[in-house]
Amino acid sequence: MPQSADKVLDHAPLFQQPEYTEMLKNKKAKFECGHPADMVKEIGDWTKSWEYREKNLAREALTVNPAKACQPLGAVFAGAGYEKTMSFVHGSQGCVAYYRSHLSRHFKEPSSCVSSSMTEDAAVFGGLINMVDGLANTKALYDPKMIAVSTTCMAEVIGDDLNSFIQQAKEKGSVPQEFDVPFAHTPAFVGSHVDGYDNMQKGILQNFWDKAERTPGEGINIIPGFDGFAVGNIREMKRLLAEMGVEATVLSDVSDVYDTPSDGEFRMYSGGTRLEDVAAALNAKATVSMQEYCTKKTLEYCAEKGQETAAFHYPMGVQGTDEFLMKMSALAGVEIPESLRLERGRLIDALADSQSWLHGKSYAIYGDPDFVYAMARFVMEMGGEPKHCLATNGNKDWAKKMAALLASSPFGAGCQVWAGKDLWHMRSLLATEPVDMLIGNSYGKYLERDTGTPLIRLMFPIFDRHHHHRYPTWGYQGALNVMVKILDTIFDKLDDDTIVPGETDYSYDLTR
Repeated sequence: MPQSADKVLDHAPLFQQPEYTEMLKNKKAKFECGHPADMVKEIGDWTKSWEYREKNLAREALTVNPAKACQPLGAVFAGAGYEKTMSFVHGSQGCVAYYRSHLSRHFKEPSSCVSSSMTEDAAVFGGLINMVDGLANTKALYDPKMIAVSTTCMAEVIGDDLNSFIQQAKEKGSVPQEFDVPFAHTPAFVGSHVDGYDNMQKGILQNFWDKAERTPGEGINIIPGFDGFAVGNIREMKRLLAEMGVEATVLSDVSDVYDTPSDGEFRMYSGGTRLEDVAAALNAKATVSMQEYCTKKTLEYCAEKGQETAAFHYPMGVQGTDEFLMKMSALAGVEIPESLRLERGRLIDALADSQSWLHGKSYAIYGDPDFVYAMARFVMEMGGEPKHCLATNGNKDWAKKMAALLASSPFGAGCQVWAGKDLWHMRSLLATEPVDMLIGNSYGKYLERDTGTPLIRLMFPIFDRHHHHRYPTWGYQGALNVMVKILDTIFDKLDDDTIVPGETDYSYDLTR
C-alpha cells in the first residue's frame, strides 16, 4: 500500500496511487454500467452548444445549483451579530446543521446555533412543546442575553405561530417575561438568505423599538448586510468612519464573532452589537444600509419610525466608496479628511499602473444582487467588460438597475443580465460566449473546470480557500485588494499559457 503509519497521505495524492486507480477503474467497469467514453464526450460537448443553451435557458420547472442559500441562514447570520445572542431555529436538527456548517466552513470559526429539534410528531401536532423545552434548554445551557428565533420549512408549512409560541413558552417559565426573544418567520422555500437577513434584522429592531418612544437625535445606524467578507469589511468601515470622526452604531456586528483569537479561552459569544445600543438606536437620525437588497423591509420599518434612510449596493471601488463617504459626511456634518483623499488617489494611481493589463478583460459575475451590481461597476472602472451578470435571487427591479448601470459606461455595452438564473445556466453562457474571468464563490470551481474560465472567489461561501474574509473588499483599500486578486489571476493565466520551454516560453516574462 502507498501509505503506512510513518507516511500518511492526504486523500488527493492517495487516490492517484496505482492501487486506487485500478480499484476505481474496475468499479466503474463492473458496477457503474456507464455509457461508452465517446458517447459521454459527444453528449458533454453538446451541452456546451448554442442548441443546448437555448433549451437550458428556457427551462422553468427545475433549478440546478442556485447561487443562493435559504432564508434561515441569513437569519442566523444576522442574529449572530448581537451581544451574547444565540440563534434558535424552530425546525429540524438537520437544517440547523446546514447553517452552522456553512458559516463554520466559510469563516473557519465555530458557529453556534440551536434547534427546536422538530421531528415527525411535531410536524403533525405542531412544535409548541419543542419551543417551550427548547427555549428553556437554550437559556439554561448557553446563558445568552438574547435568543433570536427563526423558522425552517417544516415550521412554516404546518403554520406554527412564533409570536404565540414564544409568549406561551414565557408563560410556562421557559425564560423570564422580560427576556429578549425577537423572532422572524423565514420560510426556506421562498426568497433567499438575503431575505432571511432582512426579516431577522427587522424582527430584532421591532423587539426593542415597538413599545419604545423615539427621542430624535443625531446618531447614525449602519446595517452591513449579509456579507462573506464581513470580518474585514466591517472593520474597514469602522476605520473609515473613525478617520472622519463619525460615530455610528453597527446593527449586527459580526466582525469579532467570526474572528476569535486562539489564546486558550473558548468564546461562544464574542463581540456583537450591545443590546442597550440597539435600543438606543431608535433615536438615531438615520439608518444606512450597505446592501439595499438585504434590508428593504428593515429600512421601511426605520422610515416608519421617523428616521432618514439610505442604501448602497456594496460600496466597492472608487465610485461606490465615494458615494458612501459623501453620504456619511452629509449625515454627520463633517468633512472628508485629507487622509481618505490620499487613499483614493493611491487607488486611482494603482488602477493607472495596471491599466494595460486590466483594460478590455471580460467577466462573468454571479452572486447576491448588491455584490453583482458593485462588482460590475468596479470592473467597468478598471476598463473591464462585464458580459454576464447573474443573480439567482435577483428580481426585475434589480435587473432594471443593472441595465441602467451598464448603460452608463461604454464598457457595459453588450452585457447580459440574468435575474433568477442558476449556475447551470451560467455554464451554458460561459461555453457559448466565453469570458476571460469568472467572479463568484467556491461553487464556481466546477464551472472553471468545465469551461476553463479562471475563477476569482469574492462571494460567500468560500470553502476551498482560507482567510479571504479577513481582508476587506469595501472602501479604497478593499478595492485595491480586489484589483490585486484580479491581476494575480491574469498573470497566473499568462504564466500558464507561456510556460512550455522552447514552445511558448518566449513570453514567459519576469517583468510585467
